[in-house]
Amino acid sequence: METMEIHKKFTFEAAHRLPNAPEGHICQRLHGHSFEIEIRIRGPVDEARGWVEDFGKIDEAFTPLHENLDHHYLNEVEGLENPTSENLARWLWQRLHPSLPGLCRVEVSETCNTGCTYDGPAAG
Repeated sequence: METMEIHKKFTFEAAHRLPNAPEGHICQRLHGHSFEIEIRIRGPVDEARGWVEDFGKIDEAFTPLHENLDHHYLNEVEGLENPTSENLARWLWQRLHPSLPGLCRVEVSETCNTGCTYDGPAAG
C-alpha cells in the first residue's frame, strides 16, 4: 500500500517570555511572535477517497488549540509555563496525536528564521 505525507499550516499571534533563559537573556523579557505551525500526517492513501486524511479533520483537531494560543500570553496556558518552541511543539503533539494517529511531525516557527521540529516521542 502506498504511503504519503500531507501537511497543513496554521498561524497565531502570542506573547511569551522564557523564565528559564540565562540571566540577562533577551528572551527573559516579555515579547511576542507570529507563530507558524505545520502539522504533518503520514499514512496510506485511502483508495476510495484518494487521500491520507481529510484536511478538515486536521482543522477540527487544531481549532481548540488555536483558541487557547492565539492572542494569549503563552506562559499562562497550562503546560506552557516555559513556552520555548521545543515545549510548544511537544505540547501540540500531545494534544493532536489522540485525534490524528497518523501524526508524524509538528513544526513550530517563531520567526521566519527560527523554529523547531518534533517527530514525536522516541520509540521504546
